[in-house]
Amino acid sequence: MKTLSILGCTGSIGVSTLDVVKRFTGKFRVKAMACGTNINLLEEQVRAFKPEVVSVGSAKDARELSKRLGGLGVKVLSGPEGMSEVASLSGVDMVLSAIVGSAGLVPTMAAIEAGKDVALANKETLVCAGELVISAAKRRGIKLLPVDSEHSAIFQSMKGHRKADLARITLTASGGPFQGLSSKQLENVKPADALKHPNWEMGRKITIDSATLMNKGLEVIEAKWLFDVGMHEISVVVHPQSIIHSMVEFKDGSVIAQLGVPDMRGPISYALGYPGRLKKDIPGLDLVKVGTLTFKEPDMGRFPCLAYAFDAMKAGGTMPAVLNAANEVAVAAFLDGHIGFMDIPKTIKATMDAHRPSTPTSVEDVMKADRWARREAGERVSKTPPRT
Repeated sequence: MKTLSILGCTGSIGVSTLDVVKRFTGKFRVKAMACGTNINLLEEQVRAFKPEVVSVGSAKDARELSKRLGGLGVKVLSGPEGMSEVASLSGVDMVLSAIVGSAGLVPTMAAIEAGKDVALANKETLVCAGELVISAAKRRGIKLLPVDSEHSAIFQSMKGHRKADLARITLTASGGPFQGLSSKQLENVKPADALKHPNWEMGRKITIDSATLMNKGLEVIEAKWLFDVGMHEISVVVHPQSIIHSMVEFKDGSVIAQLGVPDMRGPISYALGYPGRLKKDIPGLDLVKVGTLTFKEPDMGRFPCLAYAFDAMKAGGTMPAVLNAANEVAVAAFLDGHIGFMDIPKTIKATMDAHRPSTPTSVEDVMKADRWARREAGERVSKTPPRT
């Protein structure tokens, strides 16, 4: 039986992971869980899965949860220290890292340094500190298994093939809900519109990232580190049906792709069950019913966030961390109604232009750049004329 710690247990990936665990109770046991503020759902999860240790964002919530769970013998922690303790807990075989944003970096590194295999759904960990994370994973000899559907697809497509034969990897993007809109129309997009993803059920922040194509940009940087490829070996294609999750092209022209229905339980199951596969518990792929698969180039003029991600990857150093932090600030401001949809890329670009990247030698160097970018982006958001 594989013992798990789940970071981000109340988010969409965490909930889907627990659904997989529930369906394969003889294969997995949840020993520890962590979330931010949703203690109501966490309480339900604790009663259902009976972990030994949990962590929440604040000490106040920890006290409240402890009262609710009195008598169950569950250790309740809080804050970044609690999250890292959950990530590095003795007796855990694998950590599922699904915290949203750069907040996932420190506990994911704690898991790696503790020698835990990591199922990585937090792309920002590699975006912000890819070289540090990969170096630590190699030093500790742990498996870093991708959970994002695109990177899981690449990982699966490369199995049994030599890295030396790789020519290019292609990440597919659904394109989000606004592919048919003009630049003028994009100016008037509201948060409620952007949260209506055509294919996937995801959290609010990642759904907005999908609409701006920033999610794909972050995945491009993640792919560079996961698969040790240069930026010219990575391409992106818009594939609205979300059936082909990504593709690998080899030097002889052969292309191998991984296909499946758009359901995150698929890549989660593959990561949890690796190197084996769990028996299918989601609908199968019916290509006749799908009928048509279409592809087109992403429009980086209307959706410049993807281009900014390539720029950040080229600049290297702390620039990807700055890109990510500025995006997190801008997306939060958009969801709160403070700025418009197209102010998101404007805020990111201005913050990147103000930054002079350096080479981080520690996680603290990365977090310092993250904090700087949040202040810079926050100031720019505050100067943006309010939406009417």
